[in-house]
Amino acid sequence: MKKIYDQIDTPALIIDKDIAIKNIEMMQNIANKHGVVLRPHIKTHRMSYFAKIQIDKGATGIACAKIGEAEVMAANGIKDILIANEIVGEMKYTRLKKLHREIKIRTGIDNQVQIDQIEKIFEGEAKPLEVLIELEVGENRSGIITDEQLVNIVEYIKTKKNVVLKGIFSHEGHTYKADNVQDCVEKAQIAYKRTIGAAEIIKSLGVEIDTISIGATPSIMNGAFLEGITELRVGTYIFFDVGQASAINDFSKCAATVLGTIISQPTKDRIVLDTGAKALVSQNREGGICSTGGFGYVKNSDNVRIGALFDEHGLIYDEEFSKKIKIGDKIEIIPSHICPTVNLYDEAYIVSQDKIVEIISIDCRGKSQ
Repeated sequence: MKKIYDQIDTPALIIDKDIAIKNIEMMQNIANKHGVVLRPHIKTHRMSYFAKIQIDKGATGIACAKIGEAEVMAANGIKDILIANEIVGEMKYTRLKKLHREIKIRTGIDNQVQIDQIEKIFEGEAKPLEVLIELEVGENRSGIITDEQLVNIVEYIKTKKNVVLKGIFSHEGHTYKADNVQDCVEKAQIAYKRTIGAAEIIKSLGVEIDTISIGATPSIMNGAFLEGITELRVGTYIFFDVGQASAINDFSKCAATVLGTIISQPTKDRIVLDTGAKALVSQNREGGICSTGGFGYVKNSDNVRIGALFDEHGLIYDEEFSKKIKIGDKIEIIPSHICPTVNLYDEAYIVSQDKIVEIISIDCRGKSQ
């Protein structure tokens, strides 16, 4: 156990700043190489601290999923934000209108209800709200699906004065379930081709757009790209996690861990930690290149995994590992899915070269409205 962890009570979120910075620079270099802009999605870290570093390193702005996140980021000096999600509700658009007056902000749409709400709430504003259409490319989540739907919504936007279409975005999240790297890249390339094709349809309808935004960490990390894309919108790359590290077969890029304490060894092969589902999210992936093989991976171990989670308890089933540790020891766990894990904590311990350099607030924690 590292000496610095004597100073940290558990469970605790630990961020290795040196690794995170290297990851930030790595993805910025990928964007630069392709001649596109990088718009990191802050859903992973949910901290203005890291958003500022990403922008200082060259990012054009940020993406987020919620107005609450955008409000926090804007209050901390971030001036270019895309809400890469569907916002529905007049109360939300009233909040968005306030941000729209202060910073450059865009939001995602995929239906006429949103457009009608924007048109109503933004009546009398000095400038229209800029929007991007979301295209569904394989994850089977939100987004326009057919060319007919795309044409209809573009034509509908053209009839409005308070809404202006500026681009299209997609998320190739289904690549997480790809069988192998080649399958991941092929699925991503198909998604990119569809996104670029949709942009061409929009342009053919007389609408000038400036953004064709894509992004998922496994596909980008494995080399997927097509000319015509203008923006990478990726998030998990800053910290990685078990799923993302599995996709590239490299755990050295995992910057975030949860520090836990061994609180019981009731049998020769069962180890109990104080890191249950309130400290590590109970999400895992059972198949594909992002398979997690459990709920967390013990850092620097011989493939030791968190096998089960209760509310307050994390369980490891490993007789050999049990011989190497004792009650009271602290261990670092790489989470299966880092994005919701971060949201479980009020603060993060930032470490560098075996020293605690800062304790920072996770200022977007709970900002999901």
